[in-house]
Amino acid sequence: MLRVLMFLVPLALSVYAFIDCISTKDSDIRHMPKPLWAILVLVFPLVGSISWIIAGKKRQPAGTSPWQGGGRRQWVAPDDNPDFLKSLDNDEERDDKKDKDKE
Repeated sequence: MLRVLMFLVPLALSVYAFIDCISTKDSDIRHMPKPLWAILVLVFPLVGSISWIIAGKKRQPAGTSPWQGGGRRQWVAPDDNPDFLKSLDNDEERDDKKDKDKE
């Protein structure tokens, strides 16, 4: 079992680092261009992956969300979203109107 983990953990780390590297915006990458990071992760899986995780990407400070600020809207639950609640009222009014038309 330990032999399998010694193979799977570095493999999973390498896959994670490679996918994270290629899906990261160019503006969020530090120290080297994205293609060099991807090659480093592929050629030297363990060292490249750890290097990418530690030094390759700009990280958010703890407690901050990438959804706050920057022009992005924060996710709102449907029952707290006024636009959604208005659409429910409109649907209800439309259904009431249809029922009255049938009578």
